[in-house]
Amino acid sequence: MKTLPKIIIFIAIGVATNLAQAQSAGEASPIPKIAENWRIEVTPYLWGAGIKGTVNLNNSLAKSADMSTSNVLSDLKSGGMIAAEAHYGNWGIMGDLVSATLQNSGSIPVHGGQATIADKITLQQTILTGAATYTLVNNKDAYLDGLVGVRAIDITATLNGNLDGTSSSRIISSKTSTVDPIIGAKGRYRIADSSWYIPAYADIGSGGGTTNLTWQVAAGVGKTFNNLIDASLTYRALYYDMKSGAVLQKTTMLGPQLSVTFKF
Repeated sequence: MKTLPKIIIFIAIGVATNLAQAQSAGEASPIPKIAENWRIEVTPYLWGAGIKGTVNLNNSLAKSADMSTSNVLSDLKSGGMIAAEAHYGNWGIMGDLVSATLQNSGSIPVHGGQATIADKITLQQTILTGAATYTLVNNKDAYLDGLVGVRAIDITATLNGNLDGTSSSRIISSKTSTVDPIIGAKGRYRIADSSWYIPAYADIGSGGGTTNLTWQVAAGVGKTFNNLIDASLTYRALYYDMKSGAVLQKTTMLGPQLSVTFKF
């Protein structure tokens, strides 16, 4: 399934159908208001995440991974990305799901260049972040939530290698699943009393048994069109340092993220 074109079309339709209403509504504040009723947001997004680090395929083989953001369109074979949050008063809950299959091919010369080993590495990953939130700051220019929750990751790395021109081949695969507690904060800052804002997110965690350390950060620029829709462009990075034998060894997933938020 080619999810990428569907996400782009969905985002484009959402922006286009709300643009006329946004223009007639005038400048809207990007800062949410705390109230004793439910406030719900749903955010489909596209994260062009490259991967830099080391992927462990078994206890004796580790492979350097460098899937650049510029090649992410060809690397992304399938996937889906969506976030949501719900608030009542100062309290809230949030969730974020990234499911993707990334694939990169290359070749390695051996025997002084007399032969070549073709290899294809595939990363199948599902990352789910969930947290409870509490609003710490809420005024006309700034909004900040503290958060406590967990991040779960299920990742499988597979290396297919074969000696070019022969029937010799080998498949090596490694799988890791872990759940780690996290703490962090997220919010936004209004730019010059306008409908533009700076969104930011940060968390850090460990202690799931497999993970030495994980953290995630994001920041960028966004615009509130009206009380129904926001759009933002951020740069997002997610880091994992797992223990020996696990798939991700000091590995960072990072790249630009385009999001559209629908508010209810």
